[in-house]
Amino acid sequence: MTGRAVVVGVGHYLPSRVVPNAEFEATLDTTDEWIRSRSGIERRHFAADDETTSDLATHAARAALADAGMEAGDIDAIVLATSTADLTFPSAATMVQASLGMTRGFAFDVQAVCAGFVYALANANALILSGQAKRVLVIGAETFSRIMDWTDRSTCVLFGDGAGALVLEEQEGTGSSDDRGILATDLNSDGRHRDLLYVDGGVSTQSTGHLRMQGNQVFRHAVEKLAKTAETALGKVGLHSDDVDWIVPHQANIRIIQGTAKKMGLPMDRVVVTVQDHGNTSAASIPLALSVGKARGQLKQGDLVVTEAIGGGLAWGSVVLRW
Repeated sequence: MTGRAVVVGVGHYLPSRVVPNAEFEATLDTTDEWIRSRSGIERRHFAADDETTSDLATHAARAALADAGMEAGDIDAIVLATSTADLTFPSAATMVQASLGMTRGFAFDVQAVCAGFVYALANANALILSGQAKRVLVIGAETFSRIMDWTDRSTCVLFGDGAGALVLEEQEGTGSSDDRGILATDLNSDGRHRDLLYVDGGVSTQSTGHLRMQGNQVFRHAVEKLAKTAETALGKVGLHSDDVDWIVPHQANIRIIQGTAKKMGLPMDRVVVTVQDHGNTSAASIPLALSVGKARGQLKQGDLVVTEAIGGGLAWGSVVLRW
């Protein structure tokens, strides 16, 4: 028998403030049509002034625990993917741990920008397979509205705030690709491309900074790298694109999503798409989409799911799991 990290609960949280594209027309040289045609985004959510990333993450975590029929005391570890933690330290994950009333186990953050949740899943899977934990709460949460340059129409209209979470539990499998749970992961990075997507500030440079992006270059890298990492992960367990029931991609841009699906030879009716409602929520986008996909009735037990993401670094990767 082989241990597997199986998804047993999923949940998400979105701030109450909804920002339609039209809201940007008053301050930027842009239109609803311009934003939709280039990104597929129609609206996004922004956190309230008194809402932090750990607040959003805690709401999503509680939803995932409820879906799993568990309490905080049942969890051994929290892995939280974010690039917008509340404070320089301690980690947002420990803040969620305290908010949930979890007094044992351990919690830590993972920072790989938009690829963060894929990295977090891979780490959580390794914790379970190594025996370090039996149940892991994996969260992606962001407040990217706090690092936007509101004069830059090419970036500030693309991002939103939100959080999503999964509960992974160790279960026995046969060791075949028919098992439920995480079947394979593939992680990559290439620091030579850091100038394509970054924040021009930070603790060591003693400034807050704003997000900067070379959109055309990121797009060029994204489609190729996302399709390749998905195929690599599938190949690790002897599977192919034809075996995939659902792609649940990072929700950055509808054209990237469409291009990746086409390169993998999969139709868009096998892709979970939420970018129109949430914008790019960075590390939160995949768990948000998984939660919404389950709520819609798209994801069903036994489905083969591929998640893939690319973000600043550049960092990218994928996870193959059976729902």
